[in-house]
Amino acid sequence: MKLPAPITELIDQFEGLPGIGHKTASRLAFYMLNIPQERLNRFATALSELKTKTNRCSRCFNLTDTPQCSICTDPARDNSLLCIVEEVLDLVGIEQTRKYNGRYHVLYGRIDPLNNMGPDDILIPQLMKRLAQESEDIKEIIIATNPTMEGETTAMYLKKIIDEYAANHTLTIKISRLAYGLPMGASIEFADYGTLGRSFENRNSY
Repeated sequence: MKLPAPITELIDQFEGLPGIGHKTASRLAFYMLNIPQERLNRFATALSELKTKTNRCSRCFNLTDTPQCSICTDPARDNSLLCIVEEVLDLVGIEQTRKYNGRYHVLYGRIDPLNNMGPDDILIPQLMKRLAQESEDIKEIIIATNPTMEGETTAMYLKKIIDEYAANHTLTIKISRLAYGLPMGASIEFADYGTLGRSFENRNSY
């Protein structure tokens, strides 16, 4: 059966999204066909404005629709804490824990020599410029890059250049790294050696 061209095009567009197969794309397309036109218009407007009205915060590079994001403009945030993350979704995940009340800096990537991604290809220069502007306020930098080879490479590079900057400017800045280990509800027997080793290295007093 040949479907009308608009439906076929929508199915193709949905199928191009990550994790969406042909059946799911078809169900979504027919679902959209059956919703009220007003809701469909709102959906179309949201899609069309997704990139045109979304930009990066001028301070931390979080996504926002204003010059600075809601985190950077919140006076209740702790200016002495700066958490460095690879992507905005990492920031979102940390915010959902409600355990952190400091500032952020989003790198938009990680150092990955195999894919020709060096320090200047992510927002490390912008981080150092920001550090020069806010170094009197910052007391601790939390490196929250992912526990991958690329994330560890990025973390080590960041520690090196921040330590050098602090030493050259006679600053005292604590550098910490997120602890990694066994997740809640996990069994030791199923943990990989790397995770189990991290659990011992990062063990706490009890």
